[in-house]
Amino acid sequence: MRLHVCAVGRARAGAEKDLTEDYLARLGKVGRGVSLGPAVLHEVEDRKGGGMAAEAELLLRAVPTGALTCVLDERGQEMSSPDFAALLARWRDQGRQDAAFLIGGADGLDPALRARADAALSFGAMVWPHMLVRAMLAEQLYRAASILAGTPYHRA
Repeated sequence: MRLHVCAVGRARAGAEKDLTEDYLARLGKVGRGVSLGPAVLHEVEDRKGGGMAAEAELLLRAVPTGALTCVLDERGQEMSSPDFAALLARWRDQGRQDAAFLIGGADGLDPALRARADAALSFGAMVWPHMLVRAMLAEQLYRAASILAGTPYHRA
């Protein structure tokens, strides 16, 4: 199952971008053996200032046709890393070709986009900077693939 991280904004050089790229690269290697990945980062920008609705439209354009969509939102479901790995495995085993994870901009995600998503995932009740969420998601995708592959990365 191919994975897509669709995010508002362009990451600048720095720690968050480096972490995101590193974990997505690791996922590409470990995920191959468990049919997860590669993961592709799709960055979108609303240059016209249309707000969350315009960002939602750009995010939806970045999602491959037929992909399962999962929004990252503080109101979403919290789960453990093994549970997240099991969820990805379930989607993969159901024959899903693509899963897209949508990350909003500084103002979050448009409510209509959240409502139409197949799933909503939360990294806790706190609000995280959207550039940091990319790195956190990339790490959790890598961790999920590592769990499914049985590597020692996840020590819980």
